[in-house]
Amino acid sequence: MSQLVTGAGAVVSVGEGVDEVFSALCAGTSGLGELRGFDPDRYRGRHAYEIDDRPGPGADVPGRATAWLLRAVGEAARQAGLGEDLSGVPVLVGTGLRELRSAELAWRDGTAFDTGGRLHFGTALRERFGAEHTHTFAGACSASLYALALGSDLLTTGAEDTVIVAGVDTLTESMYGLLDRVNAEPPDRVRPFDRERRGVLMGDGAAAVVLRREESGARSGALGRLRAVSMNCDARHVTAPDAQGIVRAVHEAQQRAGVTPGEIDLVLLHGTGTHLNDSAEATAIAEVFGADVTTPLMTAIKSMTGHTSGSSGLVSLIVALKSLTSGRVPPTLGLTDPLPEAADFRFVREPYPADVEGLRFAQIDAFGFGGVNAVAIVERAS
Repeated sequence: MSQLVTGAGAVVSVGEGVDEVFSALCAGTSGLGELRGFDPDRYRGRHAYEIDDRPGPGADVPGRATAWLLRAVGEAARQAGLGEDLSGVPVLVGTGLRELRSAELAWRDGTAFDTGGRLHFGTALRERFGAEHTHTFAGACSASLYALALGSDLLTTGAEDTVIVAGVDTLTESMYGLLDRVNAEPPDRVRPFDRERRGVLMGDGAAAVVLRREESGARSGALGRLRAVSMNCDARHVTAPDAQGIVRAVHEAQQRAGVTPGEIDLVLLHGTGTHLNDSAEATAIAEVFGADVTTPLMTAIKSMTGHTSGSSGLVSLIVALKSLTSGRVPPTLGLTDPLPEAADFRFVREPYPADVEGLRFAQIDAFGFGGVNAVAIVERAS
């Protein structure tokens, strides 16, 4: 399997638009800030990685996740030359919470919100782009890579020549409160793979890519190739990742892509900054790569974007494609003392001042609650 990524769009806390987001991440820009959308006095934690488009501190409006999704899809479609009419293009959206924040506002403040037609994203995509074939998949933190796998299958089977795959999520009071009670002490930032990591903080984000079958003739200007996506659900535990489930997902992705661990030049790690996730992921990566574990560059961009939940896998995939093309790799902020399982990893810790030559293949990790694992392999465009 080899499919072309011909367009991409992104909106996260550090910027809007793929080029702006990538430049900000490469410069080591963090989207961390004080909580804005709801009363911080109700929580021990006071920080998050929010998109700063609310009217003011403590104020919120419905439909923000939908708005970011539409902008990301629009950017990807324009870059791919699809224009504004997507009536003939399936749009697959991966998300963790859909428009739950808008439903919270409707319940708490009486804000008008159609939970029947607006909780998913099909209605808005149809209104904005005429998209007739839309599907919203609510599937935890690997949701956008699950959607990517489904989109890839549509191309592989010949059912479609072009698909748009997207992911989106926004902070909700309910999820923020849940995580606030799980952490032994509230984290003030996300520090993936560091011994002193204290847990995860959520972030807002949306991302989208356009996939086309390579034989369809859409080769000029491609951002890169999707070589494979694997997914599994090990179902070992609700919140504790299973290293062997991750190992199986990585092995399958690499086998489907026809690459060996020694050929992977860059790994975009899931890296949530939690004790269990980082330990399990590092253990799995060390096992899969073995003696080759010092070869690929590795980074975890949630140190700058926070955990953007369902959109996080696709955000990382877009960053990986930009890194392969430019040779620039964003750093893992706050990583000063790696945990033992990751001691041999070739982490990028500082913004790269110059290009890194010879990057061809990148691996993207995304793992969700319940052992919902997904791994993608992408290749630099010729």
